[in-house]
Amino acid sequence: MVQYMNNSGFNQWNQMNTNNKKPSRFSGFLWWLFLFLFAWWIIGLWLKPQNTELKTISPVVIEPSNVVTRTLNKEDISFNVQGLRISKVILNKHKQNAKSDDNISLLSDENNFIEVGFVSSDIQTPNINTNWDMKSGEMHWDNSNTHFARKISVDGYVINVIDTIKNKTNHEISIAPYAQITQSANNKTSGVVETGGVVYANSDLNYINWNKLNKKSFAYSSVNAFLGFAEQYWETIASVDAKDQTISLKKSGDLYFAQTNAAPIKIAPKSESTVSTYIFAGPRQSDVLNTASKNIPGINKTIDYGWFWFFAAPMLWMINWLYALVGNYGVAIILMTLILRLLMWPLTRKSYVSTMAMQKMQPELQRVQKLYANDKARLQMEMMKIYQTHRTSPMSGCLPMLIQIPIFFALYKALLISVPMRSAHFLWISDLSAMDPYFILPILMGATMWLQQYLQSPKQNSNTNDVMASTQRAMKWMPIIFTVMFAWMPAGLVLYWTVSNLFGILQMYIIKKTIK
Repeated sequence: MVQYMNNSGFNQWNQMNTNNKKPSRFSGFLWWLFLFLFAWWIIGLWLKPQNTELKTISPVVIEPSNVVTRTLNKEDISFNVQGLRISKVILNKHKQNAKSDDNISLLSDENNFIEVGFVSSDIQTPNINTNWDMKSGEMHWDNSNTHFARKISVDGYVINVIDTIKNKTNHEISIAPYAQITQSANNKTSGVVETGGVVYANSDLNYINWNKLNKKSFAYSSVNAFLGFAEQYWETIASVDAKDQTISLKKSGDLYFAQTNAAPIKIAPKSESTVSTYIFAGPRQSDVLNTASKNIPGINKTIDYGWFWFFAAPMLWMINWLYALVGNYGVAIILMTLILRLLMWPLTRKSYVSTMAMQKMQPELQRVQKLYANDKARLQMEMMKIYQTHRTSPMSGCLPMLIQIPIFFALYKALLISVPMRSAHFLWISDLSAMDPYFILPILMGATMWLQQYLQSPKQNSNTNDVMASTQRAMKWMPIIFTVMFAWMPAGLVLYWTVSNLFGILQMYIIKKTIK
């Protein structure tokens, strides 16, 4: 991105508007630094929907269950079942980190669980201490007027809880299903990836970050919905297949609570009704969530691609596709960088040609600047004539930079949300989604940025008051600034930038050799 700043037409445009005033030595540098930091800040802002705040927060008391715990082991996940509650979900295919043999565990802290049950004013319903009878892999509980049967199955990372309620009485009964997720309040809000409470209500996805949940509670009403909690790479979601739900999210003590209560279901005498509840506990990964969306519509929207989703989603897909070919995410990022730069070749070539034209125009531009120093209107007219003669424009050199900005932020987001990238190895790097522990890549990136800047910058002339010359002197600090900034960024992003710089150097060499 920075390589397009030195000799872009923006400096010429800026010079036109400053007339013959002596510019500050760091004016151009400060302008571009401000532009970059402002873009970084504005991309991180998210428009939040207005939610209904609960006026009071009643303390929640978690009662322990006395029911015997049994464990279900499946291919993708393992979890505990204790009556109405499901807890300690182990993701069998995902490790804590690249150096650990322990798997990721969700809802593993004390008083962390998902509870699926019923409430009714007509009949007695199972509670957390109800002992169910196991028959042929199903849970059964019977009272004098109602029979409950619960079947738990697993499809990938989705736990299916199917409840069948049989009314044995001679009158109609009403029963309301509910689902509740309880999670420890030990998470911090991420400034880059949406984390915290997640609610999908009325076909609208709502994020409530941890900081907001710490301050107040939220309530929603929806015909059908799902709710839960999302971390950077994992999420726990519950969806009750019932209409007219009231959803609430709040914090009480050291716990977060997400609960949905559906409208009562009426069951005729001597008949039965089935209620399905779907629980997702797994990675925020596109292919996984697309599969889960068959049972939980809308859950595939919980991946936070950011504002530049139209770049981030295809880039993440391309990286995964290239990984399937080469078997290494570092090599996949390199190949993706080369593909993107090849696609941008015509535009970059035009920018370089414009830059060379700008350099040749300098004597003419300086002449008219001195000649019409006191006539700004005439100065602008004469400078535009020069641009037309050389068939270029003041802003033509900025086009590649403008495209690089969304690509940069999209790739940054893609690397931070990519579950496979979190433990991807490349040379000395054990995790491409984390910083380079030895700062080798940031130093290489800074060195290539300096070399590209050096090769592209024209020789300084004697006019030290010239805006362009002043900007070029200030821009010499940019490789150092960017090296420091990128030192703590994901190694995959720094790898992309370094390869892009190297490609730019080669491209500039080829263009200079082929254009007279």
